[in-house]
Amino acid sequence: MKNSLLKDIGLAFFRIAVSAMMLFHGLPKFQKLIAGNFEFGNPLGIGAAPSLFLAVIGEFVCPILLIIGFKTRWAAIPAAITMLVAAVIVHGEDPFGTKEKALFYLVAFVTIALLGPGKFSIDKK
Repeated sequence: MKNSLLKDIGLAFFRIAVSAMMLFHGLPKFQKLIAGNFEFGNPLGIGAAPSLFLAVIGEFVCPILLIIGFKTRWAAIPAAITMLVAAVIVHGEDPFGTKEKALFYLVAFVTIALLGPGKFSIDKK
């Protein structure tokens, strides 16, 4: 019983902390999007505006869902894909230290997708 409770507390802490930190990257992009400023990179060749929209989903919308633990495993997937694009495409030619942050978030979001939200989430209520 004690190990199960600690596991659930750990999952909640990890899920919330990682997602809250990601919000600091996503909030400026969200503000840019709602202000109508669509200047953004185009790493996938789909256009700047769609790229910005997808980045906002992965770095702002999904982390909010992860913080509250709603559709947790599904919400972790776009966040992980966003970080995969950042690490492999956007920073692909950069030194490891530059892409390390994106790789850390990628590992974290894949871990959340695999382990789920734990007991302390909307998903488990």
